[in-house]
Amino acid sequence: MTPVLFLPGLLCDATLWRAQIDGLADMVAPMVADLTLDQTVAGMARRTLAAAPPRFALVALSMGGYVAFEILRQAPERVTGLALFDTSAAPDAPERAAGRHAAIESLELGRFRGVTSRLLPQLVHPRHVDGPLAETVQAMASRVGGTAFARQQRAILDRPDSRPILPTITVPTLVAVGKDDVLTPPADAAEIHAGIPHARLEVLPECGHLPALEQPERTTELIRDLLRRCPSADRR
Repeated sequence: MTPVLFLPGLLCDATLWRAQIDGLADMVAPMVADLTLDQTVAGMARRTLAAAPPRFALVALSMGGYVAFEILRQAPERVTGLALFDTSAAPDAPERAAGRHAAIESLELGRFRGVTSRLLPQLVHPRHVDGPLAETVQAMASRVGGTAFARQQRAILDRPDSRPILPTITVPTLVAVGKDDVLTPPADAAEIHAGIPHARLEVLPECGHLPALEQPERTTELIRDLLRRCPSADRR
């Protein structure tokens, strides 16, 4: 079995990766990192590495991608493969950073609204704004809660620029993005793809920021293909 470390996104928990863990049960020994306890990306990475097996493939989405880059800074020799979904290697643009500061200030006033109906169109394709998938996203956010959300926002704001490390990544790498992602759009994925030698780029049609939920079968298929390209000596 291949040890695989799944890294959730902002306001997400293990439910994000449930379909992939189930769909890959024949080849994966999974672990889902808890990214709710630290307010720096470096701290998230250290905590994750302390609990992880000696070597593993990384599967990450959005904020999880920021943690994946930090893991590659701290312990690159432990990573056997890398799947990056809907993330960015660059720091926030000023307007995005301002939005995060505003969210933290709102939390300090005691207002945590989770994923509202107004926010959903930024996360998923319009065809998923109403229905069970939207309910799943909102339930995850409620479980993560406001305190952890504030930690995560601070960690994202303080994250380093990961573009300089892209050329150093030599493990098999998948870079995937929803074609309709408005938070980390295809241009962000293209920048990562261009920076990592021999990376594979996949753009998923009719998909927003959460392909693991929006297109679970295709996401599972892409991860399976990546794991098949990882060194067989690193499987157990």
